[in-house]
Amino acid sequence: MTTEAKDIRWGMVIDLDRCTGCGACVTACQAENNIALTDQQGFAQGRNLQWLRIERYWEGEFPHVRARFLPMLCQHCDDAPCEPVCPVYASYHTAEGLNGQVYNRCVGTRYCANNCPYAVRVFNFTDPSWPEPLEQQLSPDITVRSRGVMEKCSFCIQRIRRGKEEAKLENRGLRDGEVQPACAQTCPPGAISFGNLDDPNSRVARMARSPRRFRLFEDLGTEPSVIYLKGGGHEHPG
Repeated sequence: MTTEAKDIRWGMVIDLDRCTGCGACVTACQAENNIALTDQQGFAQGRNLQWLRIERYWEGEFPHVRARFLPMLCQHCDDAPCEPVCPVYASYHTAEGLNGQVYNRCVGTRYCANNCPYAVRVFNFTDPSWPEPLEQQLSPDITVRSRGVMEKCSFCIQRIRRGKEEAKLENRGLRDGEVQPACAQTCPPGAISFGNLDDPNSRVARMARSPRRFRLFEDLGTEPSVIYLKGGGHEHPG
């Protein structure tokens, strides 16, 4: 099914029953979005730069212990706490439901990070650098951010724009599943799905209706666009 751009509300569904905590999504996100590498000293100072991280939880008591994994990224909230506190309007809401970030407008106050209950915004304390030959793998579709601005997941906005441009050249709407962020494309068990939540027939919309659905800190009223499916089930709609 094809969709016009004006009818799009981007969202993501993550099936925790499939997630193995392998970290492939973290690596793919780092490479796709030109995220600078953090050295050992940076990690020791708590200044690691990641748009996506894997939270790990333990269930049970030794020796009957089971690990649970939860990918954590920007939740792209419909009522985002990060947006109204930005004094220069660098953090804003798009018509397609994304929490946008204008890097060359950001002055690094970090108010948005302090107001984000999910701790998914990061401040780049140092100038970006990559050891040879990793500088050759930088994507030409996204800017390399200068030091002193806030960074976060954008649902790979460059891929969204490329998909819409290709659909426009072919005089058609976007097809379900045509646009995939790097994390969803790379996930080996297919735990991450991405698409249009306003299309009731899309894969993510059908998965979002699962009885296993939940959203993080839902009682805060932030209305996240990232929906998780509880582990322990076996419902995987195609």
